[in-house]
Amino acid sequence: MKKYLSMFIMIMVISSLALVGCGKESASNSENGDEKSKGSEVKLPESGPLTINPEIPADKEIISKGPHGEDAVNASEFQLSEEDLAKIKAGKYKAAIAMHYAGNDFSTAIINGLKAAFERMGVEVVAVTDGQFKPEKQIADIETILAKDPDIIVSLPVDPVSTAEAFKKASAAGVKLVFMDSMPAGLEAGKDYVSVVASDNYGNGVAAGEIMGKELKGKGKMGIIFHDIDFFVNNQRREAVEKTIKEKYPDIEIVVSSGITTPNDAEKVASAMLQRNPDLDGIFAIWDVPAEGVLAAARTAGKDDLVITTVDLGTNVALEIASGGNVKGLGAQLPFDQGVAQAILGGYALLGKEVPPFVSVPGLTVTQENVLEAWKLAYRTDAPKVIQDAAK
Repeated sequence: MKKYLSMFIMIMVISSLALVGCGKESASNSENGDEKSKGSEVKLPESGPLTINPEIPADKEIISKGPHGEDAVNASEFQLSEEDLAKIKAGKYKAAIAMHYAGNDFSTAIINGLKAAFERMGVEVVAVTDGQFKPEKQIADIETILAKDPDIIVSLPVDPVSTAEAFKKASAAGVKLVFMDSMPAGLEAGKDYVSVVASDNYGNGVAAGEIMGKELKGKGKMGIIFHDIDFFVNNQRREAVEKTIKEKYPDIEIVVSSGITTPNDAEKVASAMLQRNPDLDGIFAIWDVPAEGVLAAARTAGKDDLVITTVDLGTNVALEIASGGNVKGLGAQLPFDQGVAQAILGGYALLGKEVPPFVSVPGLTVTQENVLEAWKLAYRTDAPKVIQDAAK
């Protein structure tokens, strides 16, 4: 019964979000996409300093290190005063956003956070592009963006090696580069780029591992679906899950680990994993969209009791958590405010202020008990009604 109820709810949410999905596609294929969800209607305060959400705990420990082992500095330490904002507005600057992929809730929210902050700064956003997880597409996107003569580019490189030359060209042209989650190979912080801004991805991996351990009551077999591309933040998530399970839950055996290169691979990989290991009790997926593929594979295999954990609070996994489905919890990024933080650091660069090479926004452990509160903190807006109803 639980299986069919969960499937019915999922059909409802997919139908209700169809127009939103079309909007995402339109945004990803245009240079100035108009995102209609995940905080798009949030207006930042019109007066006072520009900061990330003050409700985000400023004293929460951040476990993650930067791409070169740098200590993280909490994003709450950075703000633009009204005097700073006036100087930036007077410069009539332009910014562009070059995403690795724009088709998920994380990307939509981070773009909206960037746009909201740049609007407060008086910085014109001249392009938003979607790399579609293809290095060649993102390289072409950078070329298109450079023709618009931006002062700032905020980006998550699809591949740190193959995209490096395109970003070096942008840096050499005087563009201030701010990266999210990863950075191109061979570029130097403070010289070639401003900073890398990310969530506490190691901490989010710990959260996902802890939820798995508790849901399995410390015993059983699990699999891991990881990202088979060298993104240091995803590497940290996987490392954190594995270490948490091995050290805190030694009676849980990680019997299989399989990689994906795009989220579309996840259902096929998870199906093969379950066919070869029908006694699996749980699977950790590297982020929410692959977790949806694991969920589909579990339903096909009749594994109603499979425990799934992940990172990133997307719509469909939030619905599963709220309704008590297979996804039991996750470590959440706060993407809207990561976008705000990235814009603020871009403003620091325009003003000639120094920033550290790695800045982090704390993460959040999400379970059925706090999914609605977590959604509001992540996106600065209430959860969709279908999730609110499921949580009841």
